[in-house]
Amino acid sequence: MGVYLGLDVGTTSISGVILDTGRRKLTAIASIVNDSQVDASVPGRSEWDIDYMADLSLRLAAELVEQHGGRVDALGVTGQQHGMVLLDAEAAGRGELCVRSRFIGWQDRRCDETAPGGTTWVEQMLNQGGAGFLHSGCRPATGHMGATLFWLAEQGELPSQTVACFAPDYLVARMVGGPPVTDPTLAASAGVYDVLAGEWNWDLASALRIASYLPPVVPSCTVAGVLSPGVARATGLPEGLPLTVPCGDNQASFAGSVAEPLASVLLNIGTGGQLSVYVAEVPSAVRDDPGLFLCGGLDLRPFLGAGYLLVGTAGCGGRSYRALRDFLQRVGEQVFGLTVEDELYDRMDELAAAVPPGADGITCEPVFGGSRRDPTRRAVWRGISEASFTPGHLARSLLEGVVREYRMLYEEMMALGVTARGRLIGAGNGIRKNALWRQIAEEAFGLCMELAWRPEEAALGAALAAAVALGEYASIHEASAHCVVYSGEA
Repeated sequence: MGVYLGLDVGTTSISGVILDTGRRKLTAIASIVNDSQVDASVPGRSEWDIDYMADLSLRLAAELVEQHGGRVDALGVTGQQHGMVLLDAEAAGRGELCVRSRFIGWQDRRCDETAPGGTTWVEQMLNQGGAGFLHSGCRPATGHMGATLFWLAEQGELPSQTVACFAPDYLVARMVGGPPVTDPTLAASAGVYDVLAGEWNWDLASALRIASYLPPVVPSCTVAGVLSPGVARATGLPEGLPLTVPCGDNQASFAGSVAEPLASVLLNIGTGGQLSVYVAEVPSAVRDDPGLFLCGGLDLRPFLGAGYLLVGTAGCGGRSYRALRDFLQRVGEQVFGLTVEDELYDRMDELAAAVPPGADGITCEPVFGGSRRDPTRRAVWRGISEASFTPGHLARSLLEGVVREYRMLYEEMMALGVTARGRLIGAGNGIRKNALWRQIAEEAFGLCMELAWRPEEAALGAALAAAVALGEYASIHEASAHCVVYSGEA
């Protein structure tokens, strides 16, 4: 049995854990705010300092090592999907990371802007790629690596002799002092990966003029390299420590939350939200019509080593509740001249809990910034009366509306032939910290929600991937079955 460190390079925070598999125990847990965004005031842009982001990750690793105070056998890394940074390709081949762009994150909206001809850049990309997108497993969207590369190429801003990589790829490359590599779970998030063939869709990427910029893809749960001497000194980790190939945070979170993948549905609500179901094989309806996913809403994503996740993304989650909080805070400040310093979430939850289920007829579509299916979609409240136009009713209906969006995605999955699942697993801070939201989800799915006992599910999943890479477990499923514990079992 071993000891494994897992890091999760998230958007709002960077988190990590150290897992002792012999004791099924986390010996260290820590997180740090990811404040590496360069200029959050520029509308439609999400640009970050990738080196500072990596510095924060190394600082967190050092804190975890100090907490743990013992040996570590391997390190796994996961993190935000879709976003990308450009590196000098020749230098990267020598293991030298020469950054040629800012990191452009998944929240970037530039590809939803209008292109010549009146369509958006994403629509222009879809038109140019045509049938090449049929096997991508998802509908390309703004913020995806493939879409961002296409936009840069169309603007003449894509430097030659560069290679793109995801944020977790960059961190691992920096820690081992080698060229960046990625795995299928991250590559599929670019929007130009052939999920069914298990490789980049080179014909599609060539048609979009971005093929030469895509990073190498290697198998999940394998060793990418060993820790360099400089990073070992900076973190307190041993020189030569094995590091695994980075993986996507959605798949890592599933591995860190779900002990029985074929029996469970995972509802993860954090800043955003996702509904995930594991399938061992591609559903026959998808093999017969792989273009189903171009309609948006659902993705087919590779899982760690074998199988797939059907993933529903609705464009709403914790950020939707935050938008309502910000509105109420502005009312206090701008109407009443009050300085609201305390978090309002607890009070919003209290008011929402006093409102009956169904919010007295109010329904909310809490999609403030568009959905994958319809980027122009905006939030709507319906059925408000004079009596129900209260903060509590708005809060309750928004929480119900978020869950309703994911319940509809679950029904779409079952329409593809996925069998109904008997376990509802909750993950993410939105679910973990909000008892009312959990109750609403239980009522919508007709199942009792179970919470993984340990926080930082994605970081835990990265640690499990490291354990598989070193051979302690034969598969990620075996690792999850042994190490994932639910609150009632703790």
